[in-house]
Amino acid sequence: MVGVGTKLLEDFSKQLQIDDPEERRMISGVTWDQYEALLEDFEDRPGYRIAFLDGMLEIMSPSRRHEISSENIGRLLEVYFEEMRIRFWGLGSTTFRRAERAGGAEADKSYNLGTEKEFPDLVIEVIVTSGGVDKLEIYRRLGVTEVWLFQDDSFALYGLRDEAYEQISASELLPDLDLALLVDYATRSDPLEVLIEYRQRVRGTPLT
Repeated sequence: MVGVGTKLLEDFSKQLQIDDPEERRMISGVTWDQYEALLEDFEDRPGYRIAFLDGMLEIMSPSRRHEISSENIGRLLEVYFEEMRIRFWGLGSTTFRRAERAGGAEADKSYNLGTEKEFPDLVIEVIVTSGGVDKLEIYRRLGVTEVWLFQDDSFALYGLRDEAYEQISASELLPDLDLALLVDYATRSDPLEVLIEYRQRVRGTPLT
C-alpha cells in the first residue's frame, strides 16, 4: 500500500512539472543582422537559449527541470573525462553560428575533445517540450560530430556522416562510456552523492 507521504511527494512532483513550463517564442522573417543584434542585446540576460535557422528565430527560457537535467549530465560527463584522462574543453552554452550557412544555436552542453576547435565535437540537448527550430539541422551545418538528445530519461545519439546525421546506438567519440550508467545517475535526486558514487563506478572501486 502506498503511504500518504509517498502519495504527497508524487502529487508534488507532478505539480512541479505543471508549474515549471518552458517558455518559447518563435519569430519568422528574421535577418542574420537582426539575429546578431539580438544576441548582443541578450548578452546581459543569462538564462535564455537563442537559435536561428533560415530566418526562423527561437528564443527559449529553459525550465528548472531542464536546467537540472543539463547540469547533472554535464557534471557526470566531466567526471568521466577526468577519470579516463580524456582531454576536454567544456564550452557550456556558447553561441555557435555560421553566417554563410544561416544557422546558429546555444547548446545546453557542448565540448571539444582532444584539441580545442572552433566548433564543438559533442553537443548535448535536453528536450522537455517539443517544437521549435530543427536543432539537428543547425548542428549539421556547424559540422558538430555528435549530438546527444536527452528526453524522457533516455538518450538518442546522432553521428555526422557525409554532411548528414545518422542515429547511432553508442557514442563513437566515447566508445567506452556506459551510457545506461550515465542516465541512471543523471536521473537521481542527490547531486553530491551521485557524483561521489559515479566516480567510484567509473574507477571500478567498491561502493562505500
